[in-house]
Amino acid sequence: MDERLVELTGQEHGIIIDLAYAGADNLSGQAIYATARCLLRREAETCLRRAVRFAALCGTRIKVFDAYRPPAAQARLWQCVPDPRYVAALGTGSNHSRGVALDVTLVDAGGQDLDMGTRFDTMAEASHLLAEGHSPLVQRNRFLLLGIMKQAGFLELDEEWWHFELPGARSFPVLEDRRVRLESG
Repeated sequence: MDERLVELTGQEHGIIIDLAYAGADNLSGQAIYATARCLLRREAETCLRRAVRFAALCGTRIKVFDAYRPPAAQARLWQCVPDPRYVAALGTGSNHSRGVALDVTLVDAGGQDLDMGTRFDTMAEASHLLAEGHSPLVQRNRFLLLGIMKQAGFLELDEEWWHFELPGARSFPVLEDRRVRLESG
């Protein structure tokens, strides 16, 4: 299977990139990526381009927190949160490490994140897509994001309002960082 990934850029893709695991502002409290690159398989990048168009129709933009995640970074996340509801177990492999999953939110016209009730990578019941106890505004924002991403061709993960992946994600192999090749966007 093809192991080429497309590099996402804000200018080329019309997105905001804020790679959470490239710095310390994440659940681990440290940078887990050796290099800060936002990468996806071509199939997922095509769906993301559709999502960007749909988000624009709603007056919003997509912010990307994570995309391709090298298996070594996945192992570091597992050390921080060894809970398969939120972080793929090492033997299973993450769909992020397959290049077909991404973590996103929506921002308004002023660049402010829409209120989703929890911050990205809060590994708790409150982050579940259908968690109770959130305001109607939070529920609306979560469903707006869900609708945009599903219409673009992604599937959701019920435990994380921010996580979306291609259907059949497990059919793609895990990509070791050293074997990844880039293709032009």
